[in-house]
Parts: sequence; structure tokens; C-alpha cells
Amino acid sequence: MLSFEQAADLLDQIAEPFPDVLFDELNGGVSFLPDTRSDPEFPDGEVYILGEYCSDLLGRYVNLYYGSFAALAEKEHWSDEDWRRELRETLSHELTHHMEDRAGLHALDDQDAAELSAWREESGI
Repeated sequence: MLSFEQAADLLDQIAEPFPDVLFDELNGGVSFLPDTRSDPEFPDGEVYILGEYCSDLLGRYVNLYYGSFAALAEKEHWSDEDWRRELRETLSHELTHHMEDRAGLHALDDQDAAELSAWREESGI
């Protein structure tokens, strides 16, 4: 299990080679928070929110949740490479939301909504 500090360092390493243009107009930056976020529509601990792109009165920013990553890592017995992959995929996902928001697009939002709908249906929610 990676500690919060180890995971934050890994996230910095992962983000470093991303093109600067992906961070344009992301005035709130990327925050790595210690929180665990469960999706409130599912039983606690069944679906975790790893990250979210926010565009609100505070600006545009990305939050990634260490506690959610750690909960999945424990549940699924992640290796260090699993941590690297999940952090990279989640950061890429949230930056895609940012780029689509800037362009007035919503394909990833639609895809996320469809996946959540399918999970709800499978779970009987």
C-alpha cells in the first residue's frame, strides 16, 4: 500500500510529461486530497469516486482522492504498477473532461453517465 506521500509523489511524476496545454485554464490546478469518496447512489464501499473535474464559481480544477485509490488498492491487492496505471488513467480522464468543457463538448460526460446507468441497473438501484 502506498502512503499518501508516496502516491502524491507518483502522481507528480505521472503528471510531469503531460503537455502543458492540458492544464491551460485549469486555474485551480490538480489537487490530491486524502479523502475517500463513495458514490452515494451505491452501497457504501461498492463504487468509489477516484477523481472529479469541477467547473464552478471557484474556477476549473481537478480533485483526485487518495482514500478512494487506497480503498480500491486494498480491496483489489494493487501492485505499485497498478497504482501508477490507475493514477495515470484517472488524471487523463479528468483532464479529458477539462478539455471537453473548454471546447463545449460532452462525449465523456455522456459515456460516464451511460456507465453509471448500467452499473445502477446491474445493482438494482
